[in-house]
Amino acid sequence: MSSAKKVGFYTLGCKLNFSETSTIAREFEAGGFVRARQGETADVYVVNSCSVTEHADKKCRNIVRRIVRTNPDAIVAVTGCYAQLRPQDLAAIDGVDLVIGNNDKGSIYERVSALGAKRKASVHTCEAGELTNFFAAFSTGDRTRSFLKVQDGCNYHCSYCTIPLARGASRNLPIADLAAEAQRIAAQGQREIVLTGINTGDFGRTTGEPFIDLLRALDRVEGIDRYRISSIEPNLLTDEVIAFTAASKRFQPHFHIPIQSGSDRILALMRRRYNTAQFADRIAAVRRAVPDVFLGIDVIVGFPGETDEDFADTYRFLERLAPAFLHVFPYSARPDTPAAGFPNRVPPPVVERRAAELGALSERLHRAFYEKQVGTQARVLWESTRRNGYMYGYTGNYVKVRTPFDRALINTITPVKLTATDGEEVMDAAILSRE
Repeated sequence: MSSAKKVGFYTLGCKLNFSETSTIAREFEAGGFVRARQGETADVYVVNSCSVTEHADKKCRNIVRRIVRTNPDAIVAVTGCYAQLRPQDLAAIDGVDLVIGNNDKGSIYERVSALGAKRKASVHTCEAGELTNFFAAFSTGDRTRSFLKVQDGCNYHCSYCTIPLARGASRNLPIADLAAEAQRIAAQGQREIVLTGINTGDFGRTTGEPFIDLLRALDRVEGIDRYRISSIEPNLLTDEVIAFTAASKRFQPHFHIPIQSGSDRILALMRRRYNTAQFADRIAAVRRAVPDVFLGIDVIVGFPGETDEDFADTYRFLERLAPAFLHVFPYSARPDTPAAGFPNRVPPPVVERRAAELGALSERLHRAFYEKQVGTQARVLWESTRRNGYMYGYTGNYVKVRTPFDRALINTITPVKLTATDGEEVMDAAILSRE
């Protein structure tokens, strides 16, 4: 294909998809393609889909239809979890050329290159039990941060979740390979790596290597100043992992931990692997080891059978835990999951009200966390974004800060004093010294 051809990408869903899209993009660029900028037309479009909710499915279909409508001559390839689970939904959209499941993500460039004239959609998927490939991936393009895929798939089969059907069983690359990937990222100049996966803490199913050994190996990679763990199940957040990250100068005081409900009855219906007492124990263990930690928590509202009392239990439990942030998901029934057949569906207006209540709680908790930071000192990795004369960055414990824009600060880590908060999303910082 001509070097003048352009390829555009749309990525929906998780940071794992983001890392995979970035890797697919590099394959196209190596083949002579130029990546289209936002708003530019392209010769090829790749849509990396999500299917965690019905909204994600609908958003993917809308994006694909818009691409086909505005660029009828372009080649359109759709991959990701929606493509894996419901390939015929996408193949039925006139103008789609390729529907590629998660097992074959690594073949997208080759399949696009092999296409001739426009034709009926070609579908390349497999059954969930055949999802055994590991598509190694990490993101580029961000000057400061890279998302490194360390694990894929999930063995947990929570009653509401379709992801094990879309991603297959838990699997991983050897630690040595991932350390080499981290070295490649360091060579690009990025200073922070976020470890991503479907069930990141379940690392080691393929190779028998424990997650803690992965953390130790990455901690030794020269050139990477910061690591974050994107998300970890509470039952996998062991005392050993907590102690290691607390002692490490590179692993940051930042954890994102899904609870999904603060009602033990609902947790049992969800088939989660812990109860509220066990979850609270893990939070307490983290705070003992890392007092200034940023804690983010995922929670689902409106699960089938969730009563007003169950929701009240969840609200009170989260209020007592006082994390820095709540990521609130209204329950979405997914095909082929046990919960989709559960009785006692919660009416949509009730789900919306509960989501709004937890959203308001999250804002209050987030504001309180930021207010506690006023007057403290921290180290900030500065990013390249410029907005209203400011540049932005994050402290180790994930406080977003700003200072007047200075190009020389981009991708540097500087000590700062946090001087004020707008009460919402960002804090002002006074730089104390420079690298």
